[in-house]
Amino acid sequence: MKFTQNLKFALGGLSVVALAACGGGGGDSTAAPGTLRLAMTDAPSCGYDAVNVTVQKIRVNQNSAASDTDGGWSEIILAPAKRVDLLNLTNGVLEELGQTQLPPGKYTQLRLVLADNNGTLPLANSVVLTSDKSELELKTPSGQQSGLKSNINIDIASNQLADFVIDFDACKSVVIAGGSGQYLLKPVVSMIPRYVNGVSGYMDTASTSYATTTMSLQQNGVVIKATVPDVTGKFLLQPVAPGNYTLVMAAPGRTTTVVTNVPVANNTVTTVNTDKTPFSLAVSDSGSVSGIAPVETLVRVMQTLTTGPTLEIAGRYVDGSTGVYGFPLVVNAPMVAPYVASPSLLTFVPDAAAAGRYTLNASLSGKADQTVVLSPLTAGTTLVVAPLLFP
Repeated sequence: MKFTQNLKFALGGLSVVALAACGGGGGDSTAAPGTLRLAMTDAPSCGYDAVNVTVQKIRVNQNSAASDTDGGWSEIILAPAKRVDLLNLTNGVLEELGQTQLPPGKYTQLRLVLADNNGTLPLANSVVLTSDKSELELKTPSGQQSGLKSNINIDIASNQLADFVIDFDACKSVVIAGGSGQYLLKPVVSMIPRYVNGVSGYMDTASTSYATTTMSLQQNGVVIKATVPDVTGKFLLQPVAPGNYTLVMAAPGRTTTVVTNVPVANNTVTTVNTDKTPFSLAVSDSGSVSGIAPVETLVRVMQTLTTGPTLEIAGRYVDGSTGVYGFPLVVNAPMVAPYVASPSLLTFVPDAAAAGRYTLNASLSGKADQTVVLSPLTAGTTLVVAPLLFP
């Protein structure tokens, strides 16, 4: 992913945790250092009341191929380690992680080091199931001591602050492992500058679907930022870079509702509606799609509007043990409106040609993506996809 370099260069009133630096960063040793500040945010999860991770430290390096024992690492150490419920980090809420000085240069690797579970409650890393409220261990990958690796693209300039947010997608990052009852952490993480920019609006709290509605800003079928409404129905999608976005609203058994060409300007939060004109998603019949793919495959359900764009409707990794996946999908035509500035009312019309028409996109590291065009989905039916192969 290419990260925009429109950074904020002003220190805020941050309570700084313990900091440390290890080795050189490979930059100009005679130049004054710059500063990297990090916070964490989250996209909404699915089927969990809590997703907890305990962060011990964050490591960065200018060498994307550096091993954990190579030189050039700099660190932000959290002392004590910080246990964070990712599901509290929606609607623009950030969890501050700290800051550290770095030699100037381009940093291309980040490692998020989590604490180990010790078998006692509360667990360092865990999920709380919505179904029965039980708290279960969230298993981290082998070799966790070296940290969860992400590729980044951050320029550190002398005497300036690079202010970034780690966006942790809890829904796609938690993987169920078959009938074992185990939950695995396969992090889906991106790095974005700490923009003020965003999009805000309201869902109708009188609708039973509002609490389960996922709001996402997308570009070309890629989710840039997602959230869920708060108890007042308000939602805030922040931070995002300046640009034009598609706002997608989706909930189980509810008609997908879309606002196209939503503009986001620098240092501005775009309002799409007010609490006087909240969105309400109409009831829709549903069908489903299921199949099997190699373990570690990320499967996304896509829907293309008649006049564009393509939308991501749902997505997550296949079962970590069996490779099985399945998604419930609505059959109603998506309701679509072009953006107009509030307080003008949006005019939604059904995109009839897109009703029940979906495509699967499957991604496996090191392999070319696989695309499957599904037959039109009708109410109460399940489309079973042939096993996905990655030659």
